[in-house]
Amino acid sequence: MARLLAPIRSTRRMLPTLLGVCAVVYFGYHALQGERGVMTLLQLERRVDQAAVDLRAVEAERDALERNVELMLPTSLDRDMLEERARVVLNYTRLDEIVIMRDALDPGDKPN
Repeated sequence: MARLLAPIRSTRRMLPTLLGVCAVVYFGYHALQGERGVMTLLQLERRVDQAAVDLRAVEAERDALERNVELMLPTSLDRDMLEERARVVLNYTRLDEIVIMRDALDPGDKPN
């Protein structure tokens, strides 16, 4: 009878250790892969870095547009900028310029 109870006693002694290992594995997995785990944190940090790069690009574009608008304000009107825009919009040229007319666009050309 003592031989039959020996495996049960050793199993009872190992049960707390086994439960502890299972708990560590469970919480360790969720600490890495869970909704608020380390892997999710790394993905969010990559998204934040990409958003910062996108923000810098948009800010640079906005700054360029603001400079162009500032050049066209009445208080700081740049005559060269005004002339350039008027010539593009009105399709005017100077007398000393040569205009080359083409019938069709070349395959590599983009329409303006």
